[in-house]
Amino acid sequence: MPEPLPTIALGSHQVTRLIIGGNPFSGGSHASPEMDRAFLDHYTTENIKAALRECEAQGLNAMQSRGDRHIMRMLREYRNEGGTLQWIAQTASEMRDLLGNVRSLADAGAIAIYHHGTRTDALWREGNIAEMRELLQVMRDCGVAVGVGTHLPEVIEYVEERGWDVDFYMACFYGLGIPRPKDGNMGQFLPGEVYDDADRERMTATIRACAKTCLGFKILAASRKCASPETVSEAFAYAFAHIKPQDAVVVGMFQRDLNQVGMNAGFVRDVLGTMPPRRAD
Repeated sequence: MPEPLPTIALGSHQVTRLIIGGNPFSGGSHASPEMDRAFLDHYTTENIKAALRECEAQGLNAMQSRGDRHIMRMLREYRNEGGTLQWIAQTASEMRDLLGNVRSLADAGAIAIYHHGTRTDALWREGNIAEMRELLQVMRDCGVAVGVGTHLPEVIEYVEERGWDVDFYMACFYGLGIPRPKDGNMGQFLPGEVYDDADRERMTATIRACAKTCLGFKILAASRKCASPETVSEAFAYAFAHIKPQDAVVVGMFQRDLNQVGMNAGFVRDVLGTMPPRRAD
């Protein structure tokens, strides 16, 4: 069995620098309706639990996912069967009672909870970003690590400048939801979801400037950088070269045709074992 991957501190816990992401478990590909359906067809409760057990076998010790009833039910089964992965939970914005949602996630064993990035960004654009502070306080009162999810570097900078009581950020490498010129070459991918590497450069600069832990996600541009093992390896190398040593990455993995958990763990071991220290900016 492989050695555990390197870890970082998240609140009072140690989590591996590669964390499995939960979008595939919930049918969210950010690529195409066909991929959404493939995720839903494959990821039965049994297959989700199998993916999590493979994470344990490959040296990962944490997962990230939506904090909805489907995931909480699956996790209860997984833990009753001896599963050990730690859970980083996203608030479920569709819930009517978000304060109750946060409390239920803590009761279900989440070690960390963060405010859903899509809702964060909507509040930001509306000028109502301060509304989420009540939810963040409930997270703090529940004794979990407190996080803010966002696709916008400006949000992290705003929260940091004002000294909000948060422990970490879920930071998307790409600015989803930013108005863009129409792109006529989307091909197999969803129209309106543009993954511009300039966004990646901007967000990683913000991550490096932020003293708090950041969990970078969509480092593979929602499968757009998965054309070959080489492009995947390059994306992992970029990510770890451009975030801080105290940061980690969250990556969704589709186990139907390939053992992506094992492959990605191998890429991370290769990158972290050979990557030279990053020069100060």
